[in-house]
Amino acid sequence: MSATADHAESLAARLGFQSEQVVQEIGYDDDVDQQFRDLVEELVGELVDEDYDDVADAVLLWFREDDGDLTDALVDATELVEDGALILLLTPKTGRDGYVEASDISEAAETAGLSQTRSVSVGKEWAATKLVTPKTAAKSKR
Repeated sequence: MSATADHAESLAARLGFQSEQVVQEIGYDDDVDQQFRDLVEELVGELVDEDYDDVADAVLLWFREDDGDLTDALVDATELVEDGALILLLTPKTGRDGYVEASDISEAAETAGLSQTRSVSVGKEWAATKLVTPKTAAKSKR
């Protein structure tokens, strides 16, 4: 494995992804950062799509400003995972088409009951915000 691949895989691991996790991907389109996506997939195994009908270990959520209501998307994502799970929100960087204001992300995460831990760059066009579901949240679907 190259040093670049080691760095990228360690980025996926540092963000909270683990080997053999079930990671549900939402919002995939042809504009996503394919290199970062491939590295997450290489670490966890195959990503499952929006039609996956079981509980996932984590969610990879690609979101652009015109994708609808971010709070609704985050609330929906929390219904797909267990308590304490990782939701990685990926949004276009400042100045790119579909950019989402940091204040909008913070407000939507808080409203959805998620803890925002950090934001990092995951490619030339995309930034990731690491969100975590509360460990004690009651889930309405159970």
